[in-house]
Amino acid sequence: MSGDAEAFWLAEAGRGEIRPERVREPGPDEVLVRTLHSGVSRGTETLVFTGRVPESQWPAMRAPFQEGEFPAPVKYGYLNVGVVEKGPEDLLGRTVFSLFPHQTRFVVPVSSVTVVPAEVPAHRAVLAGTVETAVNALWDAAPLIGDRVAVVGAGMVGGSAAAILARFPGVRIQLVDIDPARAGLAARLGVPFARPDEALGDCDLVIHASATPAGLKRSLELLAYEGTVVELSWYGDKQVDVPLGEFFHSKRLTVRGSQVGGIRPDHRRSYADRLALSLDLLRDDRFEALISGRSPFGDLPEIMPRLADGSLPALCHVIDYN
Repeated sequence: MSGDAEAFWLAEAGRGEIRPERVREPGPDEVLVRTLHSGVSRGTETLVFTGRVPESQWPAMRAPFQEGEFPAPVKYGYLNVGVVEKGPEDLLGRTVFSLFPHQTRFVVPVSSVTVVPAEVPAHRAVLAGTVETAVNALWDAAPLIGDRVAVVGAGMVGGSAAAILARFPGVRIQLVDIDPARAGLAARLGVPFARPDEALGDCDLVIHASATPAGLKRSLELLAYEGTVVELSWYGDKQVDVPLGEFFHSKRLTVRGSQVGGIRPDHRRSYADRLALSLDLLRDDRFEALISGRSPFGDLPEIMPRLADGSLPALCHVIDYN
């Protein structure tokens, strides 16, 4: 054995605990990783934490290295950055990203880790999984130079999409949210901010990531003729009313689903390409604005309920390990 480890488990809906784990020696094509930081993906992980993943979505919602089954007990998470302690010589001592849950040390295949560029701080690299979602959405949306774009919902995913779109030449971009405090986030990302009632219309494209029916309705209202909403929200077990009356048909609007689990079949890039691109994008200091708080690993059982009920406001909450 390489030694004991500890992991965060959802014991039952609304209650998590830290449990001991045994870590075996890595095989020839495996690495032993010691975690430096993990990130709490507030939207998805709080749905898991509160037991709100619909049974029909249990297979689709499995994390790559999940243990246990929904609704609980389950070890869940997918934003992990650590240092390789054992494995191939070219990886020893390298900082790597993987889709592993919140655990102090673990063994995974070499193919499951991606080296973090030296210019990307390790704590910021936990955002790679979220930036992947935004990259995939923009691959699906394929914005053009000069497009008029709104991002509705200034959370982790919406903020990531806005940060990437801010680099597009000639694009009119607004970050839209009901919370006026998110204007500060928009300023740090370098994009204009608007409340929903102030947002500019006539958009060619709207990225929707607010996870609210009102946000989806407003996204449709902002579209120009034959415009498209790319829907990134994960609603869990909530029923959502989509306003398909009024102007939906007369303006020939499109609602397109997108999520990180699948790359468009006609796209030439692989999953590895997408993750490497996401880590490369994180060289940009603007993404630091999405790190909203940090806590030690031992505090996770107390932190998760506060993230879930909103008493601890957060975008990406980073967990630090000894």
